[in-house]
Amino acid sequence: MYCRSSITILTIISAILMTACGGTDNAATESIQQASTASSAAEETSAEQTESQKDSQPEERQDTEENGMGRYKDIITELPPDGYDTKREGVTYPEFEKRSYFSQTAERETFYNVLLPADYSEDKQYPVLYILHGFYDNEDWMARDKVALSQILSNLQLDGEAKEMIVVLPYIFCSKELEYTTGMDAENCLAYDNFVNDLETDLMAEISKNFPVAEGRENTAVTGFSMGGRESLFIGVTHPEQFGYIGACCPAPGLAPGQISPEELSFDDDAEPYVLMISSSNSDGVVGSFPNTYRGYLDANGEEFLSHVMEKTGHDHTSVKPHLYNFLRTLFKD
Repeated sequence: MYCRSSITILTIISAILMTACGGTDNAATESIQQASTASSAAEETSAEQTESQKDSQPEERQDTEENGMGRYKDIITELPPDGYDTKREGVTYPEFEKRSYFSQTAERETFYNVLLPADYSEDKQYPVLYILHGFYDNEDWMARDKVALSQILSNLQLDGEAKEMIVVLPYIFCSKELEYTTGMDAENCLAYDNFVNDLETDLMAEISKNFPVAEGRENTAVTGFSMGGRESLFIGVTHPEQFGYIGACCPAPGLAPGQISPEELSFDDDAEPYVLMISSSNSDGVVGSFPNTYRGYLDANGEEFLSHVMEKTGHDHTSVKPHLYNFLRTLFKD
């Protein structure tokens, strides 16, 4: 069971995530300014730790365009082309279906949304992508019209740039005592960290039981936004045997140091991800440049990853959509 988190970093997380970590589009200016100050302090501490790691940094593994992440570096675009997220004439776009399962970890019925391919068939086997929401939100956040996930994925498939897949949008707040987030404190943060146990124990089994799933890490991906991005990194690092594709958009602080040490943000040679992508915005007023801290740890540990940087998008759907556009085009092609 994984449920480790550092209480000492909660003050920083609280200041940074309190107003908009779940993707609130209109955060209070004063709170964002406080978040930026806290973020800067966190980055200074993290930078010192990263520098100390570099003295013993292993030689960086060489990626190749033929069989590694290097082949995707040239296709990453800061922003997608116009029209990528709009419905095309004569095309039927799949809709999200709300389902539920009993979570043994939370000891209650838990909802999730699932998006099936337009020509879904029980006779096929599909890879699965799990997308995790941010703080204060739920399984419906990524299913909103504003995110346009169905249009983005379907259009990419029509253009031959993405594979058919099952997309699962779970509720990642996992607590026996609380049904939903009540505030920014240790108990609430640990409930998000606890989702990895629900995923392992119940959700993945639920998906495999009800849908024709292609098994194996080469057919399983996870990504998320803000707190969901932090958790997707945590899940990918701690379960590389199950997740071959890992993404994070504007990931929240608290993963390293916190859930794991900076040195643990790494993979064994036989468990490296096919794709590891971190997206962030230089105009993010909530987590600021904290995603660069994770990039620094990965660099120091000699890990390959894809870096997607946006200049003027926010801590909301304006960053999520470009991340999805890029991440979806790399999935399940190994």
